[in-house]
Amino acid sequence: MAIDRARIIDAMSKVQVIGNEEGLIPAFNVFVTQLPGDFWNAFAERLTRSVDPDTLEAAEWLLVNAAHECGYHTGYGIITSEEWKAVVGPMIEKAPEDILHGAFAVFTAWGWAKSEIVEIVPNKKMVVRAYDYYESDVVRYGKSSKPSAYMIRGVCGAFMDLGYGGEYDPTGKTGLRTFQCAQTKGIECGDEYGEFVVTKAA
Repeated sequence: MAIDRARIIDAMSKVQVIGNEEGLIPAFNVFVTQLPGDFWNAFAERLTRSVDPDTLEAAEWLLVNAAHECGYHTGYGIITSEEWKAVVGPMIEKAPEDILHGAFAVFTAWGWAKSEIVEIVPNKKMVVRAYDYYESDVVRYGKSSKPSAYMIRGVCGAFMDLGYGGEYDPTGKTGLRTFQCAQTKGIECGDEYGEFVVTKAA
């Protein structure tokens, strides 16, 4: 594999991303909020702990879907940015697999999750492991009885959409949700790492 994770992480962690007066970061052709991880963790935990058991799955889907849509559009902004072209572009030999490996190196560099692809079957399946991620901090609310890394689940599916779901569609009508992700392990549940399995959507 031509992708040098250590080099990408080192270079991308030095990129200056500055927010505007409204707390938004207009980088990579998308707007990103500048809020602490605790805010999102508390929001997700309050939401999922307050709903009835029969609506929990629907509430979790909404959280995953929000991350999926964000990951799709933000991911596209990242892989078409000048920073990406300068750092990762020269390493790409086999697309889209190298692009996906590079995307998770950037994901790590920016502190979302120390994550990497451990298995990939082109256009069929991807397995991602995350050894540290901000959503694992839900343990401060008490050990979770369920996997709670909704952001990583959504982003993993979105990255596969970008890799194999066809041409990027800024409207999200095509190409989005062609893949889905299930979390099979979680630090928040007492596992050593989080594991995320992406497959084609039914």
